[in-house]
Amino acid sequence: MLYRLKLYLRSLFLHLRGSMKKRGYPLLGLAVVLAACGSPTDHRGKTPLVEVDGNFLYAEDVKPLMPVGLSKKDSTTFMDNYLRNWVEDRLLYEKAESNVPDMERIEELVQSYRRSLIMHSYQQNLVAQELTDELSEVDLRDFYEKNRTLFKTDETLLKGLFIKVPLTAKDLSRIRRWYRQKDEKSIDHLEKYSLGHAADYQYFYDHWMPASAILGKLPQKFKDAESYLRRNRDVELKDTAYYYFLHVDELLQRGEVKPFEAARDEVKSALGTLRQADFMRKVRTDLYQRAVDNDEIKYYYNKDQ
Repeated sequence: MLYRLKLYLRSLFLHLRGSMKKRGYPLLGLAVVLAACGSPTDHRGKTPLVEVDGNFLYAEDVKPLMPVGLSKKDSTTFMDNYLRNWVEDRLLYEKAESNVPDMERIEELVQSYRRSLIMHSYQQNLVAQELTDELSEVDLRDFYEKNRTLFKTDETLLKGLFIKVPLTAKDLSRIRRWYRQKDEKSIDHLEKYSLGHAADYQYFYDHWMPASAILGKLPQKFKDAESYLRRNRDVELKDTAYYYFLHVDELLQRGEVKPFEAARDEVKSALGTLRQADFMRKVRTDLYQRAVDNDEIKYYYNKDQ
């Protein structure tokens, strides 16, 4: 009887869906009716939308996924599609579950993955609680000096200055003089000039920049940019609208060891990772030793066999 009632309601749902869509009414109510028809189930205050073989999808789980600002029509379409996909996924899963020959192997993999997730979560929490000390500058520099070869450049790095001005810009002769000079007075002139006249201005005397990021601003492409910049520390180019001025103060070739200031973030990450690994190795060793001391481990194999 209950099965026939479900079939009847399902056919009613399909019959009415077209007409309700035309009138713009949401299908949520009918979905709830379909889900509710069955033996009494404790939904713990949640609103069921659909059921497949005892598995329920609840309105409270779908609502956070619905995009904000949808019209009534779009909301209905979203709900229809989401319910349909959920039902199809459940049906496909049940079909697969009954036809996969090696379910035991899958269960082993699931349990292994679950253990890995739990251990990872525990380790992250433990590290956050125990390794609260910040890495000192002395620690970072010491690690860098002992492991310099780990921190090589994978592209050319530059220090210098770049400025781009219109062809019609005034005081071009001064710009040509200022951009080549590193003294405070020349830099100050360029800073002030750039505020009102430059289309682009970048000061990077105090930090390393990838050459690709700077050369990408120039109108000319270079086959061997590194070689070109080694020979030309002062670059002036133009196109139909702008002049481009680049002064290279320092250049670090690809494959060279980075200076500490350029490698600092990598050094901090590497040293932090190493500290975490050492800490967790100690945790595992302590757990093992405690278990040995408490006679909690029993080996059943003979090393001599």
